Amino acid sequence: MSSRTACITRATRETSIRMTLDLDGTGKTAVKTGIGFLDHLLDSLSRHARFDLMLTGEGDLQVDDHHTAEDCGLALGEALDRALGERRGVNRFGWALAPLDEALARAVVDLSGRPFADIALDLQRETIGELACENIPHVLRSLATAARITLHVDVLKGDNDHHRAEAAFKATALALRQAVALSGFDDVPSTKGTLGAARRE
Repeated sequence: MSSRTACITRATRETSIRMTLDLDGTGKTAVKTGIGFLDHLLDSLSRHARFDLMLTGEGDLQVDDHHTAEDCGLALGEALDRALGERRGVNRFGWALAPLDEALARAVVDLSGRPFADIALDLQRETIGELACENIPHVLRSLATAARITLHVDVLKGDNDHHRAEAAFKATALALRQAVALSGFDDVPSTKGTLGAARRE
């Protein structure tokens, strides 16, 4: 089996993101974005998906956290897309429930080649740490868009917004882990025979 890894550099006038991703890792992470709660969420996602993720990001935090959060999601999605290649031999679908104390989240993933995200976290606070709560679902939507996957995430219950957000990322991690896992078959799991052409380097 070829290595399912990707190295991404995303540089704009607003951010500079560098990362390496290994889908067949052990959950080893080193994440530093300058936004503590974003680091925490990306670390949790990678650890529970069993992805190895090394990510460093610098952004215009003097403006706000939006560009950094968005571009980290886009870069991670692009890395996932590249690492999957033509998506041959994967399970394709994944779904999971993840609790965190009183909170319970659900995530469903389809490595469809078609970007779509329906994210309903219903967070009530304005910020968690230095991360605006409106940017938490935006990270997941950005990931889904760049990865060309269908992603549904909703929080079924929970009183604490930290718990609700973290449970959502853990559920997404578990669903992704299931979807990217090798099925034992060497086909592209689609009646069309394709889940979208692999990106060209």
